[in-house]
Amino acid sequence: MRIKNFINKHKKVILISIAGFCCLLFMFYGSIYFGLWGHIPSKDELSNLDLEQATEILSQDGELLGKLYINDRQPIPFDSIPQHLIDALVATEDARFYEHNGVDVRSLFRVLIKSILLQDDSSGGGSTISQQLAKNLFPRKNLGSLGIVVHKIRETIIAKRLEKVYSKNEILLHYLNTVPFSDNTFGIESAAKHFFNSSTSELTTSQGATLIGSLKATYYYNPKLFPQRSMQRRNVVLSQMKNYGYLDKGVYDTLAKDSITLDIQQYSYNDGLAPYFREHVRLYLKNWLRDYNQNKDSTINVYTDGLKIHTTINYQMQKLAEQAMKEHLGTLQEQFEESYGESAPWLINQALIEEEVKKSPAYKNLIKQGLSEVAVMDSLNKKKEIELFSWKGEQKKNVSSIDSIQHYMKLLNCGFVALNPADGALKVWIGGIDYKHFKYDHVIQSKRQVGSTFKPIVYTTAIENGLDPCTYFSLQEVEYKNLKGWTPKNASDKEQGDYLNYSMEYALSRSINTIAVKVLEEAGIQNTILQAQKMGISSTLPEVPSLALGTAELTVMELAIAYSTYLNHGIPATPKFITKIEDDNGDILFENKTIEQDDTEKEPAISETTREVVLEMMKTTINEGTAQRLRSTFGLKNELAGKTGTTQNNKDAWFVGLTPNLVSVTWVGLNNHQIGFKSTGMGQGANAALPIFGRWMQKMNKATELGTYTKARFEPTSKEVLESLDCNPEKRDGFFKRLFSNPDKTKSRKFKSKTSSK
Repeated sequence: MRIKNFINKHKKVILISIAGFCCLLFMFYGSIYFGLWGHIPSKDELSNLDLEQATEILSQDGELLGKLYINDRQPIPFDSIPQHLIDALVATEDARFYEHNGVDVRSLFRVLIKSILLQDDSSGGGSTISQQLAKNLFPRKNLGSLGIVVHKIRETIIAKRLEKVYSKNEILLHYLNTVPFSDNTFGIESAAKHFFNSSTSELTTSQGATLIGSLKATYYYNPKLFPQRSMQRRNVVLSQMKNYGYLDKGVYDTLAKDSITLDIQQYSYNDGLAPYFREHVRLYLKNWLRDYNQNKDSTINVYTDGLKIHTTINYQMQKLAEQAMKEHLGTLQEQFEESYGESAPWLINQALIEEEVKKSPAYKNLIKQGLSEVAVMDSLNKKKEIELFSWKGEQKKNVSSIDSIQHYMKLLNCGFVALNPADGALKVWIGGIDYKHFKYDHVIQSKRQVGSTFKPIVYTTAIENGLDPCTYFSLQEVEYKNLKGWTPKNASDKEQGDYLNYSMEYALSRSINTIAVKVLEEAGIQNTILQAQKMGISSTLPEVPSLALGTAELTVMELAIAYSTYLNHGIPATPKFITKIEDDNGDILFENKTIEQDDTEKEPAISETTREVVLEMMKTTINEGTAQRLRSTFGLKNELAGKTGTTQNNKDAWFVGLTPNLVSVTWVGLNNHQIGFKSTGMGQGANAALPIFGRWMQKMNKATELGTYTKARFEPTSKEVLESLDCNPEKRDGFFKRLFSNPDKTKSRKFKSKTSSK
């Protein structure tokens, strides 16, 4: 009675209060509806969704090499989504999805009551797939204590508009293309490729349930980090599918017992296949798009507009080359460190260490801050947990910055490139051992002395200028008076002998230094430099006799271009790496139509006869000379030619391998050029660089799909060239010459470089 009397007595006040409260709610809703708490997109805006998409860099055979993105998203069409994936999503996230108009009122009221009355910010749930899509498309902002309520109401408004604009299937498609998964991947296609190396259409029911299950808490249920949790959550999804009739009990029982097998693929800038090549593509695209946008009055963004970049890289060849590099250098690194022991320069050479420290970004940053030298060094000597690269995997160690610098000083690095000599298409690009820790690209940025790999160019010049291939040269050392007594020496005692003369083929295949300098005299230094330029070398070459021994500093790419001349009928290849660029609709923005064409309009750098002669000499290098371990150790029976190279003090190791349709160049050395190998036996090109090519070819031979490259045969050599090389490899001086000469005495004379008579 008292309550009734109270209500009757205060009926007007109560009604006014209720009306006022309702009015406040209406005004509050209206403030959200009209965008005072954040923009509410119109139906027109929602019907023209412009999602950020990752640019895909594709191999020659359409495999994904990597991506350029802000958000890693690869939208796909609805017909690429298997039914079991949709069933898993609906059963787990929104069982009444096909029944509501974007809002599940029952669940929404539950969340609002918990949020308002109980102040439970973690109440969660209640959001339909349409509402979750609204949240994905228009992310939440921090709006204080009322934020959760504002967001829920805002998302219901957007969800209802989405349902009016799109069909249920289109909403599912947009959701799966936008939802964030574990490891900073956005959309089902990116997640499928990242975790299972699979397209969405090929996902199994178990794999699909694993990914859908991770949506509840992408870090907590990350299958890579927490496999047990992920499997439990997957089974919850499978159970929901069973409960809602999407899965038979027998199938459920079988799938619930399966373990989760991941095949992680990394597509970040630092990880994944061919990272140095991808960075080269990125830099090219940056400049290309600047000009394209200016000319077309467009605003294409390489990171958000979903371009597809078709490249010339062969996915399988690149993968096998990286494997070969890691296998060889992992072993060679151990041998390298053991050879120095405690006397290693990165341990005891304080001047060298200090020089390296002062080049480091950490040192330069502290100096910029105004710290004294003493304070800087004190700071760099403080120990902290640092992640260090090693061939056994990244290791976190408690070391100082200086310790870290010393660690990286000792690591061997690598550059490797392979291209098709006929059209210049790049097939393999390895710029270093690990892009995360070594950004410097040893394919196009690094210039190193090339050692004996320059000798074929010297021999080419001599033959091109009329020297007979069967000309003999004395093995004897010569002291050149006009070069301050410079005396070129050979690498080993095997290259010594009384009164011996060797043919050019024998001398090149054994890489004999004393004869290379004499051939340069016949060729002429100026002629040789001009010949090298014709063959595609653009770096400045030193006008000195030691050019014959490879004191020129070139990039890996330059050397590959020059050697392509021997396989492309005297014409140096022009490197090409992009075949086509498409936008997200598949429209072609750029197409390199010359990629399938030979450079027939170019003038040959050398005659066909010279080309065949020098190529035959380099075949002998493989079969009998400095690179014969490709036959003996690696057991390669492929058609091969090539040249090894080792520089002074064993600083740089090189190998150039030629097959009928590939030029491959390998460099191995250290980033700090003041450190070399301890011995020639370890640091020579045949030991430090050649094995990468050897292992690569072994792997290629096992891949039947690469038979185009591994089973190719050189064009038949002309009869005239074979006859010109048909001479004994060595010849001893005659009786009277031997009688009146002292084999133990170094011959002394002036170096005389010829000029061309052409």
